[in-house]
Amino acid sequence: MPDTMVAITQEGLLLIHGWLPYDRSISHYFTFERDTNTAISAIRAKRVLAGPFAPGLEVTPSLFAVSHDAKLVFSGGHWDNSVRVYSVNKQKMVAHIVRHTDIVTCLALDNYGQHIITGSRDTTCMIWQVIYQSGMSQGLSKRPTQILYGHTDHVTCVAISEELDMAASGSKDGTVIVHTMRMGTYMRTLRPMCERSLQLSVTQLVLSDVGQICVYCEQHLPSKPTKQKKLDLHLYSVNGKHLASETLLHPLSHMLITDSHLVFGGSQGTLVVKELFGLKTLSTVTLHIPITCMTVTNGNSHILAGLSDGKLIIIGIKKPSEVK
Repeated sequence: MPDTMVAITQEGLLLIHGWLPYDRSISHYFTFERDTNTAISAIRAKRVLAGPFAPGLEVTPSLFAVSHDAKLVFSGGHWDNSVRVYSVNKQKMVAHIVRHTDIVTCLALDNYGQHIITGSRDTTCMIWQVIYQSGMSQGLSKRPTQILYGHTDHVTCVAISEELDMAASGSKDGTVIVHTMRMGTYMRTLRPMCERSLQLSVTQLVLSDVGQICVYCEQHLPSKPTKQKKLDLHLYSVNGKHLASETLLHPLSHMLITDSHLVFGGSQGTLVVKELFGLKTLSTVTLHIPITCMTVTNGNSHILAGLSDGKLIIIGIKKPSEVK
């Protein structure tokens, strides 16, 4: 996003900050201009994503995506099973599409900003085309280009890559299913390891530029799904080969891939950078407040971390293998 940073609160409030990306010729590295709208004035200006979210659904980063030109916000999680498109410039909803038969639980945009994949409680995933006019994003296709099947429980996370022709989805059924993006052809099912007495759910996944899939799983007793969880990271190759695993001590709230690194944070307020090949820890940054969401700027110059107390932390990336 060349000059705009879009932030969304748990109440669906939209904040638009000014942002000048990293440039080596600029002594202070970046310029950040905070949105001066207060919560009340923003609501009066209708800067709220339309419609309430589904009752009982946790509002997480996986419910939102922003077009690469920062003109549109795509959202799921709405009570009527819809995918919605909000225009940042017009400050209103420009599309309301209902094709899933249950709540949309997750969505993701591909690296080129051309397609979106949505996952739902109805156990299906759908791929949609982003509509452009005169080089600017305008909306979403009214019908999905592909409908993907295979899960037996709620879809919890999705990822898509146009250059690799891959669409991946994770589910409460403990599997990750990979399809081709263009034709919707089934490729393979990944089944992360699970202790015999426990039940496994896939809660997050990310897809690298070379097709590696990093999966975050939670194992729990079937009778106590919210207690005594075992937390694991698993790394798979583009061909589905299991490459590495790691057990975590604390739950993750968000993770992403940049260059050849995996970045994640969670409830303990620690941001971790790992080498994607082998999951070796390269750096940790302690923020003391639970991390709710993250993103990396174009050019991989900064990591942005949203915290549960409403703060936005900006962390400069000094070198590909070093965070400062």
